[in-house]
This record gives sequence, C-alpha cells and structure tokens, in this order.
Amino acid sequence: MFIPLTLALASNLSTRVFARPPSYAVWAADSAIARGQGNGLDANGNAIVSYEHGEFQWGLRQLYEKTNNQSYFNYIQKGIDNVVFSNGTVHGSYSVTDYVLDPLRTGPTMIYLYGETHLSKYKVAADIFRGQLNSHPRTVQGQFWHKLKYPNQGWLDGIYMGEIFYADYTSTFQHANTTAWDDITSQFVLMFENTIQNATAPNNTGLMYHGYDYSRVAVWASADRGHSPEVWDRALGWYSMALVDVLDIIPISHPGHAKILSILQTLVPRIRDAANPTSGVWWLVITEPGRTKNYFESSGTAMFVYAMLKAVRLGHVQDHDGSIVRAAKKAYNYMTTNWVVANSDGTMGWLNTVIVGSLDTTGNFDYYTSQPTDLNDLKGLAAFLLASLELERLDTRAVE
Repeated sequence: MFIPLTLALASNLSTRVFARPPSYAVWAADSAIARGQGNGLDANGNAIVSYEHGEFQWGLRQLYEKTNNQSYFNYIQKGIDNVVFSNGTVHGSYSVTDYVLDPLRTGPTMIYLYGETHLSKYKVAADIFRGQLNSHPRTVQGQFWHKLKYPNQGWLDGIYMGEIFYADYTSTFQHANTTAWDDITSQFVLMFENTIQNATAPNNTGLMYHGYDYSRVAVWASADRGHSPEVWDRALGWYSMALVDVLDIIPISHPGHAKILSILQTLVPRIRDAANPTSGVWWLVITEPGRTKNYFESSGTAMFVYAMLKAVRLGHVQDHDGSIVRAAKKAYNYMTTNWVVANSDGTMGWLNTVIVGSLDTTGNFDYYTSQPTDLNDLKGLAAFLLASLELERLDTRAVE
C-alpha cells in the first residue's frame, strides 16, 4: 500500500525530505496536500468554493478507493468542512443568485461525503447547489448560461462544472427523474452542436470551440452559430472529462447515454489526431499548431490522456489498432519528462499550466497566448493525478 504524506508531516516539509513514491498518482496527490492545495481555502486562508478543489477531490476519492489510506478521505472531508457550515449553509464566497456554474464542481464531493458519513449538512449543501439549477438562466434552447454576467453564453468548461454534479445528484436522490436526465443530456448535446467545428471551418480539426453566444452579440461570436474563434485545449479537456465521467452516472437505459457516448466516440479519435506528432501532446490553441507564441500546454494534455484512457478502459471507445492508448502513453511520457519536477523536499512540481482562459474579451489567439502559466496550478496537477490513475490501471491490467 502506498503511504502518503500526512498533514502533520506536510507541516514540516521545510526541514524534512521524503522518498519519492513509486506511483505518480500518489506523488501528485501527496505533493498538493503537502502544499495545502485543494483544501477549501485560498492562499490567504479564507474559505473558497473552488471548482479546481472539486477536480482535485474527485481524484483523491479514486486514490482513497485504490489505497484505502484514510488520510486521503480525511483531506477531502476537511476541504468540504472548510466551506460548509454545520447547518449545511455554504460559505459566503458562494451565492446562488450569482448564477455561476463553477462552484458546483465541489457538489459531487458533498454527495460523496453524505453517502459515507450520513451527516445531513452535506445533503443540505448539495440541495442548495441543486436549487441553483432550478432558476439558473438559460438560452432559448435550454443551455445553462455559464455565468449570469455572460448572457446566453455556453462554455465547454461549464459542462464539467455543472453537469457532473447535476447527474450525480439525480442518480443519488432522484434516480427516476427522467426530466432531469433529459435535461442533462440536452446540456451535452446543445454544447456539442453549437461549438463543433464543421467541414468549412478554417484550421478545421473537427473539435469544439471554447464556447458560443446564442444571441451572437459577443465581439467574438461567429455569424452562424455564435461560436468563439479558437479551440482552446483546456475547455475541450473539461468537456472530454465530463463525457467519460457522466457515462458512469447516467443510466444505460436512458437514451441520453447513447447520445453522450456517440459524442465521445466522435471526439476521441479527433483528439488523438490533433496531438503534435513529434511531442505527442497538444498545443494551447489547437487550431493554430506551430504558430509563434503558441506552446504545449499541460492541463489540457493531462485531461485528454485521462479521457482517452478511461474511454478505452471502459469499452466506450474501441481501440482496435492500439493507436489511442499509444497516443495517450506518448503524451504521458512527455508530461513526466518535461512537466514533472522533482523538488528537493521530495514533493513534485508541475509546470506549464495556463492560469486562465476566458471568453470575457476577444477569445482570439492573442488573448489565449497572452495568459501566463503557473507553477503547481491545481487545474493541471489534478488532471495529471487523474491521468496517472488511469495509466496505472492500464499497466495493472497489462500485468494481470
């Protein structure tokens, strides 16, 4: 069994040095924990309801299930306890009436903790999040707005933030609610139909633009469907992870399962083919390969590796010639060689994750490439944890 760094040991990292674990998944998780990342607090120690914390907790859950190491569960619970009061009220950094999908990514952790502990506060908190969706603004077609301040805009990011929680809540508490399952399916389908590149698109990759404005008033909105001008790797990464994760949740008997599966089967080969043939990883702006200022970005790459390997592992996508797994392993090798850094204290550092990508300005190439990258950015490190878990499952099967 892998033994992670405990919180007590983590507090002494400035003077102690620890051996590198043989598992990259354990190393990534332990390193983030040692730095106090993903624990429901911001850099100043204030409570924050953060989607990247929810992403990290999703990986820690899987690592806890793999290792049975209680410290992972304890860290997950502490992270949610930092943002949920004893009566179930969610901390003041969150407000239903802000109508932002991002915070809902912590919702699956609340549902998980309720199932494990039966403490009512976690159910109350999840109910608050679910209540937001009842009044969350939508386009005429029914797509949730990404945020209240972005009217009529659907972003790929929002599917990962909102729909995994929506599906998890429905599965746990309203399993027979076919209206909800229909709605969840519609969110995935509408996003796909409104953002997928068509055959006449310049720099066509057959992949999905970052988002769209159904009202077509945003400065970046195209005349046909209102889509943004570029395929940004992390937005597509969020959507790809959402596809493979929601297929674990939505009933196979519901027609939405087949519709979402079809989208996944369409995208995975195209994602494989969009990787840089030399490095095996993906450009920040996938629609502008090799252009000056473009670069290989780590969070999107890790997300693609996770989605590709999980899709093959669960039989959602057939890999008859092995090219999908080979592509994922090539990208993973690049990640561990170029973006994983061994620190002197035994932790690992993570490089080349772009801090932000938004559609609040121009949404063009110059915007994306002007955003800085960060060291140990949790959006990328959590995705690397998830990708590592999938690769380790693949290697275990090969041995067996």
